[in-house]
Amino acid sequence: MGTVKLLKQIDNAFFREVGEIAQFTARFFQTVTKPKQEWEEFINQCFWVGYKTLTLVGITAFIMGLVLTIQSRPTLVEFGAESLLPSMVSVSLVREISPVITALICAGKIGSGMGAELGSMRVTEQIDAMEVSGTNPFKYLVVTRVLASTVMVPILSSVGIAIGLCGGYLGVNIRGHISWNLFWHQAFEALSFGDLIPSLIKTFFFGFAIGIIGCYKGYNSKKGTEGVGQSATTAVIVASLVVFVLDLIAVQVTDLLGLT
Repeated sequence: MGTVKLLKQIDNAFFREVGEIAQFTARFFQTVTKPKQEWEEFINQCFWVGYKTLTLVGITAFIMGLVLTIQSRPTLVEFGAESLLPSMVSVSLVREISPVITALICAGKIGSGMGAELGSMRVTEQIDAMEVSGTNPFKYLVVTRVLASTVMVPILSSVGIAIGLCGGYLGVNIRGHISWNLFWHQAFEALSFGDLIPSLIKTFFFGFAIGIIGCYKGYNSKKGTEGVGQSATTAVIVASLVVFVLDLIAVQVTDLLGLT
């Protein structure tokens, strides 16, 4: 009986949180179109979300492209298909590796940052002070951050693809030799719009989910400073899980549409 009761409590807490996130998302869509738009804060958040994450994404993408090439080469050589290495690397990076890895990096850095920042503002009553002063804190704090993450995650993913291919070029030339022009020709020849478009579209959903969850956790933070830490931690966990779920859905949709 105790186990059943515990499971019911977990289920209730899960569905309650799903409902609250849905309400938070609906409030975002209700608020985003209302004047006035906080363009200055939006640009500032784009700088922090995009530029401040670019170095981490770039280094990770370069290493992933390099490691993927080095580890895949022996198998392709065994089957006499070493010439397919640039094509394999480009398709892998574009379809799956770069979008998902970039989203996970952003979930860890951006999601936790939003959760901690807004959580600190909530527990120190700065958000309440903004409401009293007549400022719309949801518009200023949440809408700008969600829009910034929605816009910047696809850009970071695209940059990550380019840098990852550079790492792949280096990996190919560690034990072999291929010219710069030939590598890029083979890499792009293997790609089609069925690879690029779904990859780009799903990164918008990744960015939106990361922004919504990070802001939700921080905006509704409780229990003082302890709650701030919990908001940052749970924002990363939930955002990462949602990224994987969205990726699974995107794969199923593209498969049904015949784009794979």
